[in-house]
Amino acid sequence: MEKKNKFKVVSVKRSRYILPSILTLVGVCLGISSIKFAMDGNFSYAVLFLIVAAILDGLDGRVARLIKGTSDFGKELDSLTDFVSFGIAPAFIVYFWELKNFGKIGWLIVLFFSVCCVLRLARFNLTKFEEDDEWKNNFFQGIPSPAGGCLILFPIMLELSNFSNLLNLKIITPYLMIFVSILLISKIPTFSFKKISIRRNMTIFLLLGVGLFFVSIIQYTFEALTIGCLIYILLIPVGIYNYKVKLKSANKFLVEDDQQDIL
Repeated sequence: MEKKNKFKVVSVKRSRYILPSILTLVGVCLGISSIKFAMDGNFSYAVLFLIVAAILDGLDGRVARLIKGTSDFGKELDSLTDFVSFGIAPAFIVYFWELKNFGKIGWLIVLFFSVCCVLRLARFNLTKFEEDDEWKNNFFQGIPSPAGGCLILFPIMLELSNFSNLLNLKIITPYLMIFVSILLISKIPTFSFKKISIRRNMTIFLLLGVGLFFVSIIQYTFEALTIGCLIYILLIPVGIYNYKVKLKSANKFLVEDDQQDIL
C-alpha cells in the first residue's frame, strides 16, 4: 500500500524561519494596536504595547541567529514592520496626546519624524562593513528606530509616572520629537548591543540586574521606563567616546600593518 503524505503547513527543513517572523508580526500587531489605544485616550496601554513591540523587535533577530533561521525575507519583513511600529505608531500616539493641539505644525512634525525613520531604516539596510571593520557592528549610525520611537514617548512616560509632580515635559514635546528625528538620520555612533561579552564571574550580577529590572517594570512600570530612557540618553555620549577610541585603535593597527608590509 502506498503511504499517504501527511499534510504539512511548513516544511520541517524551513520551520526554523517561522519563529522569528512570528515574533516580528506580533510586534507590528502590538504597534498598530497602540494607535487604537491612543485614539481612545488610553495612553498607558498605548505606551506599554509599543514597549513590548520594541522588546520583541530586539528578540526576533537574536532568535533568528540563535536557531540559524535568518533569511532575506525576515530581514525585509523586519524593516517594514519597524517602520510601522516605530516610525508611525509612536508619532501617532504623541499626536493624539499633545501635537494635535498645534494644528498643522503638529502634523508636519509627525510627518517629519516618520520620514526620518524610513530614511534611517533604508540606510541601515544598505550598510555593510568590510572584515577589517567588523567591530563597527557593535555600533549603529544614529539611534535605531525602536529607540527613537521610545524616546519620543518619554514625556508621556513621565506624565504617567510618579515623577510627574517633579517635572512636566509637555511643553518641549514638539522640540524633543524634532531632535529625536535628527538623531535618527544622524551619523552619531550609538551602541547596538549586538555583541556583548560578559566575564564569567560577572554573569551572576548581569542576571541579578535583569531580574531587578523586570521586577521594577512590574511594580513601578512607568517609573522604570522613564529611568530607562534617561539611561539610554546618557549612553549616547558614552557610545560616541567608545567609538572614537576603537576607531583610533583600528587606524593605528592598519598603519602598523602597512609599515610591516613595506618592510
